[in-house]
Amino acid sequence: MCPQTNFDTPFGLSSESRVNVDLGPRSYPIHIGTGLLERAPELIKEILGDRRCLIVTDTTVQHFYGTKAHDIFTRAGLTKDDLLVMPTGEQTKNFSYLSFVLDNLFMKSIDRRTVLVALGGGVIGDLTGFVAAIALRGLDFVQIPTTLLSQVDSAVGGKTGINSPRGKNLIGAFHQPRLVIVDVDTLKTLPTREVKSGYAEVVKYGLLGNASFFRWLEKNGPHITAGKIARQEIQVQAIRTACAMKAFYVTEDEKDLGKRALLNLGHTFAHAFETLTNYDGSILHGEAVAMGLVKAFQLSHRLGFCPPADVERVVTHLKAMGLPTSLSGRGWPVEHLITTMFNDKKVMDGELTFVLVRGIGEAFVENKIATVDVRAVLEMP
Repeated sequence: MCPQTNFDTPFGLSSESRVNVDLGPRSYPIHIGTGLLERAPELIKEILGDRRCLIVTDTTVQHFYGTKAHDIFTRAGLTKDDLLVMPTGEQTKNFSYLSFVLDNLFMKSIDRRTVLVALGGGVIGDLTGFVAAIALRGLDFVQIPTTLLSQVDSAVGGKTGINSPRGKNLIGAFHQPRLVIVDVDTLKTLPTREVKSGYAEVVKYGLLGNASFFRWLEKNGPHITAGKIARQEIQVQAIRTACAMKAFYVTEDEKDLGKRALLNLGHTFAHAFETLTNYDGSILHGEAVAMGLVKAFQLSHRLGFCPPADVERVVTHLKAMGLPTSLSGRGWPVEHLITTMFNDKKVMDGELTFVLVRGIGEAFVENKIATVDVRAVLEMP
């Protein structure tokens, strides 16, 4: 049972927090707070000592934080000419850029003591982590996620990889970071759309296993996504709760063979939506997840598991937070979506598997979902 936090009673808000991912010799801390980018070399040295770091980032993050981070690391004696800048966007998660990063690392004469630092969102974290998993048969890496989505989801748990034309994240490896540094100051420079996209992953945790957290989000969600005027102590609390829940499921099921599958609530739908766009940026991951969450609740209701009031409550909250909840006008052929879902990693023995709910905060995995039911839900507005 996932630990619950009672958000209905007063609790202390803090500008800094720490969560531990307990995996024996592969355990690592998640530091969450403000001003942590400045302290990154210090935090890395505490875990890894004085070792060469090579920073991987993208063009957008480079503009705001790349040069700053490189300067901070250089002053600490961890880097020299060790910054690799990638194009921004989901389309960077492919074999071409995987090869590009590997070639650049080898040209920079890395060795097995080199530490890769992923400075960016989920794309950079996934790609850098996969490179770390396979370069020289395994390198240590550190996650410094700069988007809300990556801070609460992809930077934690060791899932790394790239996309295939057949589907999202079909190629990859489990490779845990040695450290995660979440500096909520980076959220101030994110476009509003990106912050709201990340918020969909925050809501997911309440919906899958913490109804109290969802009630808290219904009251405090706007404080998280308000950009430069957001309440950072609220952001820290939301991120800490999401990371603590993620850490629980990762500790219980590191290789995603059981309980960890619950973290995929809404994602079987979402990954199909993204695949049909060919990752062209017209829909962000969190936007796809928001629609996927709605579809998961609608499917749960259709199968008799979830009361309609909970479906409506989820739709109402996501709409209030400015997230999409309907497939109307998308123009995605239903049969194509279903075919894409059959390429999902959670398909077992040729049968569709979904994370469903009995209500808000009560997720479970259901196998052998009939295609007719999935089709009916996809055809709903």
